[in-house]
Amino acid sequence: MNATTIETTTGPRVSPEKLAKLYPALAGLPTDRLAALSAPQAVMHLPAGTQVFAEHQPCQGFPLLLDGSIKVIKLAASGRELMLYRVVPGGSCIISSSCLLGHTDYNARGIAETPLTLLALPVRDFAALMVNHPPFRDFVFHLFAERIGELMQLVEEVAFARLDQRLAKLLLARNESVLNVTHQQLADELGSVREIVSRLLKGFSAQGLVNLGREQLTITDRCGLQKLASV
Repeated sequence: MNATTIETTTGPRVSPEKLAKLYPALAGLPTDRLAALSAPQAVMHLPAGTQVFAEHQPCQGFPLLLDGSIKVIKLAASGRELMLYRVVPGGSCIISSSCLLGHTDYNARGIAETPLTLLALPVRDFAALMVNHPPFRDFVFHLFAERIGELMQLVEEVAFARLDQRLAKLLLARNESVLNVTHQQLADELGSVREIVSRLLKGFSAQGLVNLGREQLTITDRCGLQKLASV
């Protein structure tokens, strides 16, 4: 993350206990060390829409997300976006860890989807934990491997799956019957454009799979969407 580009707001103090609960890999640290990591000056409270990190900027810390959600996206020269993955509390941003381990700049953007509370782990502390605290090192590399698998699946879907299949999977993945989402947001997640997604959704509506409203979508035939997603 690039803390120098972010305007933070004040908020409630984060307890060492909450940090250890969300990130068990840190639970074995001495009490004073854990307290130092969760010191108020290390905690950031960011509003929704904040750019947490940007392409071609150096990584100045490792984000430990405590509340909220970060979407990590790749922006094409045409302006189209492709969402690579989300970071949720207790998770890890592999692009941040990759930049810190490889001493490279960011090659994607991180945007706060919701208001965030995160702990900015300084570079020196990240390096020390990677060397001296095996549970933290295992945590970073385990999530790194897990995320790489997810990204390989994304590459496969983008390269070989039809867009209507991917859209059906995306709607089902929300695990909700009523989705408060815009066509543009769905297009961004799919790496497509709003006009194409709108056309596909109108087709879904005509088939009785969904009902469309203003910035809202209701799934009316989940089984039908599942059949489409598995074709």
